[in-house]
Amino acid sequence: MSGFEWNHQQLDANGIGIHYVRHGTGLPLVLLHGWPEFWFTWRKNILPLAEGFDIVAPDLRGFGDTDKPDLPDPPGDLLGDLVEDLRGLADALEFERFGVVTHDVGAYVAQAFARRYPERLVGLFFFNCPYPGIGKRWAAPDHINEIWYQTFNQQPWAASLAGESRKTCETYIRHFLDHWAHEPGLFDEDLDAWVDNFMKPGNLQGGFNWYISTNESRIELMRKGPPELPKIETPTRVLWGASDKVLKVEWTDRLGDYFADCDFAPAPEAGHFVHYERPELANKEISDFFRAIR
Repeated sequence: MSGFEWNHQQLDANGIGIHYVRHGTGLPLVLLHGWPEFWFTWRKNILPLAEGFDIVAPDLRGFGDTDKPDLPDPPGDLLGDLVEDLRGLADALEFERFGVVTHDVGAYVAQAFARRYPERLVGLFFFNCPYPGIGKRWAAPDHINEIWYQTFNQQPWAASLAGESRKTCETYIRHFLDHWAHEPGLFDEDLDAWVDNFMKPGNLQGGFNWYISTNESRIELMRKGPPELPKIETPTRVLWGASDKVLKVEWTDRLGDYFADCDFAPAPEAGHFVHYERPELANKEISDFFRAIR
């Protein structure tokens, strides 16, 4: 891809400036990243998918080159803001109906969007989807050490500590990219881009704000277990990395309690970042799913 230039765009929606990359034509698919990520996590997916779809990969509020307003009051309203950001993005791009591809943080946004605006969605495609059915297992004795970062990221000094220098930022971000992937070192070729992104002013704190905003609901889930909710009716496909350490594949056992039309499969030799670790598999699965339901 020597000399290639990504099609970077910017628009205003829901009161903020949203940065996104857009390629292709056809059925619109919005790719929503997780943490510690930004739009570039989809670099192995955007162009192959753009051969058959209109691909939009935005930076979420607080991440990348999208605006980073202060946390709402109460902080728990951030998820609602992210949902309205997605609606505003789709409206500005004149997407009447579209598909969403996501995992991690973006998966929370997609599920909340599907509950609020089901008529706007053609389908949902999740990698390693945090969903209510995980319940108390987040804090199970054999898992509690895996979620230490969710508490660390809420500390008022966390961003200044992790971002004290380029070396500290690289050490912190590399840990998750290595530890959560099936094979450590897989992100090495792009590590500089990740560090460049998170060293930009406000980007570490912007991502950490997600954990501040969801602390109350996360504790509630650990304390009371899976809530009863109406099932999401949107056709859904879930491809889950079999060796993900933070979102375990065995936690898929309750997907049917929260998704009415859900097709699940494990992804062997993949961890948390299936779309990046096994892009050919991911791109085929995404394409096949949305071609079948469009």
